[in-house]
Order: sequence, then C-alpha cells, then structure tokens
Amino acid sequence: MIDAHKNADRFKGYATLYDNTRPACPEYILNVLVRYLGHRPQTVVDMGCGTGLSTLVWKNTADKIIGIEPSEDMINLAKAKQTENIEFVCAFSDNTGVYDGIADIITCSQSFHWMEPESTLREVRRLLKPGGVFAVYDCDWPPVCDAVVDAAYQELDDFVDEIEGSVPKYKDAFIQYPKDKHLENIRKSGYFKYVREIVFANTENCNADRYYSLAISQGGTQAVLKRNPALIEKKLAAFRQVVDEFFADKILPIEFCYRMRLGVLKG
Repeated sequence: MIDAHKNADRFKGYATLYDNTRPACPEYILNVLVRYLGHRPQTVVDMGCGTGLSTLVWKNTADKIIGIEPSEDMINLAKAKQTENIEFVCAFSDNTGVYDGIADIITCSQSFHWMEPESTLREVRRLLKPGGVFAVYDCDWPPVCDAVVDAAYQELDDFVDEIEGSVPKYKDAFIQYPKDKHLENIRKSGYFKYVREIVFANTENCNADRYYSLAISQGGTQAVLKRNPALIEKKLAAFRQVVDEFFADKILPIEFCYRMRLGVLKG
C-alpha cells in the first residue's frame, strides 16, 4: 500500500503558481461555520493549508489560526505570510503535534482527498472542542466560464487522468481518496452529532492567464509536466489557444462551485 504521506511530494515545485492562481476561501464558508459553532472561534486549525490561502481569511474572525501542511514548498511560502495571530506548522493531518482540544473549527480546503480519512478524523476529534465544527470543502473543476472553454478544460483534465491512470510511474506516485465519500466518512466515524453537505458557488474575476494557470496548477498536470512535458505540450497549446480566443484582453467573472461537508462534534 502506498504511504499517503508521499502525497506531499506531489506539491513540490509550483507553490507560487498555486498561490497566485487558486480561488480564495469564500466569505460564505466562514459565516456558515461560525453560525454552526454559535460563537466567535478562539482557535481555527486549517489542515492541508497549502500556501495559506484558506488560512489567512480567518485573521479577523478568530483569535488564533494554525495552518498545517506537510509539503515543504507550500508551507515555506505560507510561513512568509505569518502574522501575530496566524501560525504555520509543517506536519501531517494524522499527527499535527497541536494540543488536545484546542480547536473550535477545523477546515480542510481542497485537501481532505489527500489524507487517510480514518486517522485524520481521529486527529480531528482529538483537536476539536466539544461542539466544535469540522468542515471539508472542495471545488468542482472546471469553474463555470463558457461552454467551449470549459469543455477544453475538461478535455485536458481527462487526458491527464488517462496518463495518470495507465502509466505506473504516475499512478503509483500518490494515493487519492474519493471526494464523494467525504460525507460518508465523516458520518461513519461516529464522532459527530450532526453531519450535512452544503453546495454553493462563489464568483471571482478571471483573465486568460489565470484561467490557463488554474488548469496547469492541478497536481496531475504538474506531475506530467515535471516527468515528461512532451506528452502534454500539444494539448496545452490547443487549450491555451481556446482560452486566449475567449478572454482576449478581458477580465470576466467566473464561478467556482463548492461542495462543503461538515460535522458538529458530540459533547
């Protein structure tokens, strides 16, 4: 069985691209989680925080925020953003080294599918205060833009998936846990008194460079680019042409569609 900790290697070499391209955490998420908690959180823990995009948004909503990330490239970029009430720690989701019962809210932004669910949920239970909230949220890819552009994005993504699914050096380099099992895994842990899914969208502005970069910031695309870029050069050039023709020099709104699964801890 592949050591899930090796997933951290998948995020080497493109932290800056990721940080400049990926969507910000929507304000809606903060509002919902604080509502379910019932009071201002003292401490928020953000597991799999990457470059800190999903951590920094809490700076005015919680007294203390701790970002946890195993990828050295990602966490080093995040640490450059530390503030008085935000700390970043290089650790894995099943062994964070954070004190017992410290967290009012724990989040996993675009990251829970890289974590072994049972051991991660045990760590979540250890860290959460009674009545605390655990939330996992992910984007559906591609973002909502235009039928032709979105289809080109999907074609590129499918091409990368085919390579990763059929070539052993790609397929055996990581382990990914199904996103459609997140809600079930949270529920069957037995740790939570209330579990649900919330689906919503958030609008951000985008130009051609950003839309193209969103596609190449995906872990699978980066894996192919690092190992054998010739496999994907023609596909990327064709995708870039579609994106450039649509956006031209314009900045346009796109929608990121989210699925958030959450649980409120017993006690």
